[in-house]
Amino acid sequence: MSTYAPTAPLWRRVIALVVDWAIATAISAGFLDNHPLATVAVFAAITWILLATRGATIGHTLVGLTVRRADGGPVGPRRAFIRTLGLCLVIPAVVWDPQGRGLHDLWAGTVVTERRAPVGRPRR
Repeated sequence: MSTYAPTAPLWRRVIALVVDWAIATAISAGFLDNHPLATVAVFAAITWILLATRGATIGHTLVGLTVRRADGGPVGPRRAFIRTLGLCLVIPAVVWDPQGRGLHDLWAGTVVTERRAPVGRPRR
């Protein structure tokens, strides 16, 4: 059984997502004629790059969240890509396990936690 910090509250994860989507929309509107696929591409690129390098998007940072591997380690590029792809497919992001991890997090082996949450046993 993997160990990970408790999953961050849903409301904070939703706020982070809205912030990140708003940033992607602003970039798309300003530079890419606000095409819907361009907005998704900008969102995916920002999410992947920031998760792979910082472990948090701008939205995550603003609400005090981070994304880690289930064992507490850094996400890295491969897991960040898998998680971002799942998030962009939408359905995996709205299907959760009993601990509140989205299907995209399960696929990538990641968990969204509070920035300073200690890594420990999964909550039940």
